[in-house]
Amino acid sequence: MTRVIFFANDIAEAAQIRRIQGIRALGHEVTSISFRRDNMNEAFDPDWRDVNIGRTQNNRLFQRVLKLGVGVVRTCRARRFLDDSDVWVARNFDMLAIACAVRFLLGRHQVRLVYECLDIHGLFTRDDVIGRAMRWMERRLLARTALLVVSSPGFLRAYFTPVQHYVGKTALIENKLWLGDRPVPRPAPPVMRDPDAPLVLGWVGSLRCADSLSLLAAAAEALGPQIRIVFHGNVHRNAVPDFDAIVGQLRNVEYKGPYAYPDGLRRIYGACDLVWAQDLWQRGANSDWLLPNRIYEASFYGCPSIAVSGTETGRRVAATGLGFVIAEPSAKDLIALLRSLTPDEIAAAAQRILAKEDREFRLFPDELQDHLSPVLSPRERHAA
Repeated sequence: MTRVIFFANDIAEAAQIRRIQGIRALGHEVTSISFRRDNMNEAFDPDWRDVNIGRTQNNRLFQRVLKLGVGVVRTCRARRFLDDSDVWVARNFDMLAIACAVRFLLGRHQVRLVYECLDIHGLFTRDDVIGRAMRWMERRLLARTALLVVSSPGFLRAYFTPVQHYVGKTALIENKLWLGDRPVPRPAPPVMRDPDAPLVLGWVGSLRCADSLSLLAAAAEALGPQIRIVFHGNVHRNAVPDFDAIVGQLRNVEYKGPYAYPDGLRRIYGACDLVWAQDLWQRGANSDWLLPNRIYEASFYGCPSIAVSGTETGRRVAATGLGFVIAEPSAKDLIALLRSLTPDEIAAAAQRILAKEDREFRLFPDELQDHLSPVLSPRERHAA
């Protein structure tokens, strides 16, 4: 058994819960050092040992910088929870900085450090002194890690290899569904939808992309009663301040609120004909490189995705037949696609997706074990 410390920037976020549950399912002991945020699932109460080091807010950069110092101090005060730990997993750069500082201050140089990067923050892609400083700091911390974990090959191909010149050990752990090893049946192939019923297009997850909202609203306005657009998840109103006004003025657009993960996914995707999977928030950088959890969730439940050509998401959707791709992230292209699709084409796409192995969309414990093996000793891998 390995004793793992997990540094979480939002302990209630589903993706971080998934990773901790996955590590525990391998037989390892996990303690989390975590911040809280006012996001979806904020009432979550971990059933493992957790050290709360404060609360942060989305996109409040100056506040987050201050919180890093506070986080270091509070983590050092909780040093008894770090005793005998073998591996520290830091989720994104903020937590990597805290973990590195604490490891230095406490003299825990033998601890193996894992940097799990699920997004390349816009600060790191800026072409100015701030961007250069952030990349320099990240390179310094990367040199102290035993393993870099990314969720998309695009992050390695476009950023860590050519920009940061990282040559250390890496693991690609995609944002697949985590359901443990329990059997979870996938839906039966769908019956062709009623051609007279409105097409249902979903947008699910963290709703923070103003360009996606604008594009979907334009499609709703243009197609009128031919379409229903349904939003599920947590709205980052700092990023989409006009969300409520847009939803309120369009009769064929509805916001259903947050949902339980993963139990709410079957109902959500089962009620959608298609899902908008593309992130446009940081075009030209992070949004072009990532693979969102939407494509795995939607595909597991047989719902075709819509993505944009030239992005990592679009390439995956096109190459593996997970749905449909538009040439440009424009309302014109999206509307043209939605008008052209027939019920037969949508049903056929869903059937092709449901015929695929569930391992394409679902992370199993043995796969996670293989990915994390560089930071486990042979004895620990056998015990796990």
